[in-house]
Amino acid sequence: MTAKRKICVVTGSRADYGLLYWVMREIAGAQDLQLQVVATGMHLSAQFGSTYRAIEADGFAIDAKVDMLLASDTAVGVGKSIGLGVIGFAEALDRLQPDMLLVLGDRYEILAAAQAALIARIPIAHIAGGDVTEGAFDEAIRHSITKMAHLHFVTNADAARRVRQLGENPAHIYNVGSPGLDYVKRVSLLDRAALEASLDYRFQKKNLLVTFHPVTLEQHSAAGQFEELLQALDALGTDVGILMTKPNADTDGQVIIDLMERYVKDRPFARAYASLGQLRYLSAMALVDAVVGNSSSGLYEAPSFGKPTVNIGDRQKGRLQADSVFNCKPIAADIESTIRVALAADCSQTVNPYGDGESAVRIREAICAVAAPSTLLKKHFFELNIDHE
Repeated sequence: MTAKRKICVVTGSRADYGLLYWVMREIAGAQDLQLQVVATGMHLSAQFGSTYRAIEADGFAIDAKVDMLLASDTAVGVGKSIGLGVIGFAEALDRLQPDMLLVLGDRYEILAAAQAALIARIPIAHIAGGDVTEGAFDEAIRHSITKMAHLHFVTNADAARRVRQLGENPAHIYNVGSPGLDYVKRVSLLDRAALEASLDYRFQKKNLLVTFHPVTLEQHSAAGQFEELLQALDALGTDVGILMTKPNADTDGQVIIDLMERYVKDRPFARAYASLGQLRYLSAMALVDAVVGNSSSGLYEAPSFGKPTVNIGDRQKGRLQADSVFNCKPIAADIESTIRVALAADCSQTVNPYGDGESAVRIREAICAVAAPSTLLKKHFFELNIDHE
């Protein structure tokens, strides 16, 4: 009997786990594949909800935990975290001996995992390469992982073209759509009463789901931009309910967390959560009247619910957008007016440009189709034919 191929999936946050969930299910259910799970980053932090427990509650065994998250969210602290991550992943991968590493996105935890796998000569499969996000250093990380990776599962045709432009083998680029939509398609969401009970929160006449992350390429902007957002939210009045999710462990993320906690303390119509988990987050998205902030979820998942997204600033600049996305500057007056426009908009017929919710199956099939993962390691740079492309 042929040994199963070991596919090691790395997850570092509530956000990427939600996108990876059904991919992990597909791998775990495949006859010729064995799922390995490595939890790292925010999953292991009590401050961010110790969300590795959610992975275990879903029935996945965690094969390794790589603790790399320092208390400091300064540039020095994040840089040290990456270094710790490379060390931890080198040790974990040496012990697990996977046949392939599967990673998603553009966070620095994933960069650390990819670096360790590259040196260990473990083929890398990368989900969501080729996107453009000009307002954060995530873009440079994303493209770097693309160059270290051997299989590319992109979310749209524009991203596929960019990965090709980076010299990657066209035969190893798969336009699978966003795996986040698999969760939208397959999950049974909570109704309003169940969600209110779970959150210990009462919805208002109108409601917003707010997620705001630091814009890492703008100097000293996190506090100022978020304060502008809070001013805009106050201008909407107390009959607009506000559900906030706390930001990722990025540079200056603690500044936003502190401001958020101070804001909700004396506003009963507003509530902040370290982690909603994918079920509650998507249930909230389906029930609110608009999504506000600068998270990719406003572009990836929100259009599938026919919900408008108010996208603030440059963090997602350049990323493919549905017509339900309304962009604005990180200035209170512009944010407020754009929210009001979004609340009045009918986005029920919006078509999501990120696929049909069948990404996980396509990813599993492509991995299974690789005859021998080790043959992927030596990569040839595929030049673009400038005269014909």
